Amino acid sequence: MTANPALGIIIFVLGGLAGAVFYLPLKKVKNWAWESYWLIYALFALLIVPIVLALIKSPNTISVLKAAPTKELIYCYLCGAAWGFGGLTWGLMIRYLGVGLGLAMGCGLCSAAGTIVPKILTGDFGQLFQSDAGKVSFVGVLVSLFGIVLVGLAGMSKEKELPEAEKKKAVAEYNFKKGMLVALFSGLMSAALGFGLVGGPSIELKAQYGSQTTVLQGSADQKPAQIVGPSAFYDTGAKSWVAPSSGPNEQTTTKIWRGMPVLVIALLGGFTVNFLWCLFLNAKNKTFGDYTKKGAPILPNVIFGALAGAIWVCQFVAFKTGEPRMGDQAYVGWAVLMASSIMFSGILGLILGEWKGTSAKTRGLLGFGLAVLLGSAVLSGYSGKLGEDAKKAAPAPVTAPARP
Repeated sequence: MTANPALGIIIFVLGGLAGAVFYLPLKKVKNWAWESYWLIYALFALLIVPIVLALIKSPNTISVLKAAPTKELIYCYLCGAAWGFGGLTWGLMIRYLGVGLGLAMGCGLCSAAGTIVPKILTGDFGQLFQSDAGKVSFVGVLVSLFGIVLVGLAGMSKEKELPEAEKKKAVAEYNFKKGMLVALFSGLMSAALGFGLVGGPSIELKAQYGSQTTVLQGSADQKPAQIVGPSAFYDTGAKSWVAPSSGPNEQTTTKIWRGMPVLVIALLGGFTVNFLWCLFLNAKNKTFGDYTKKGAPILPNVIFGALAGAIWVCQFVAFKTGEPRMGDQAYVGWAVLMASSIMFSGILGLILGEWKGTSAKTRGLLGFGLAVLLGSAVLSGYSGKLGEDAKKAAPAPVTAPARP
């Protein structure tokens, strides 16, 4: 499949939109405690929708997961669980800071950690500066962080300008100090999901080339003895040698959707944490009765919770399906996704009146920050184009066999 960075950026941006608006249906839930509607949301966002989508778009998901390396499965699951702890406080962050400022700060911290740290851990950080594409992509990440800082400064300016009563008209439980503490924890922990989503390269290759595919990490100039067959090749992204092999009657997954098995495992880790915590709160607060509560709109509440979950998971489906479009600059996807979510959440905050009563200076700072975030997405797309242009100009490497 030929990379298409422009399309990849569009997919990431649409994912960011989903991440910004997912919370809106939850505002329609009535007469339920937070833990009750959050459990419904988590059930659909982290379990039902990902599994159903994976079975539809990645038909060999089950056989791939059975044959997947245990180390990768555990890593992806634990990263998802770590994210789960951050995700639990995501809703609390929005309660204290509002949709606009809350998502801006949480996504900002998540973006910084989730984009740069994986490159440092894999030892690839220095390689970013060896090509024009890498340099531009890194500048794009820095620009996105600058935009996030501007949005945060706008939030601090808002904090100083508005009286307490005015803040709470838009955000009933507004508390800047508590909100910032929660945002710090939530943002950093939530970055773990980014680690998990890129932590299953062997799983993705098995989904694309067959569950019995042999995948061995190593250098491109030294082919392992275990890698045999005329279709064997070296995958530069995974830094692994690959010998494709499918099971009997196995239907493999296209490159675009090969990340779905990884998404299922990572979100399963997050579901475990969210599910157990919500059950604990149901027991502690004696709110199990919410699910059969007379006078509560049970069916609408379930529908709104499920809708929020379905919208939420779209952002990470977009992340995994947008990655293959970006070529070697796929790592910028996390930054673009988070920056887009912040941009749309800022716009949404304006629409919901969360910035009503602030000065022109504060709104201007917010607008400038949102514009900078949009510019960072453009830079990231341009870096992908540079990368593809460089590939076309370079000698043809050992490539993968033709697969959909």
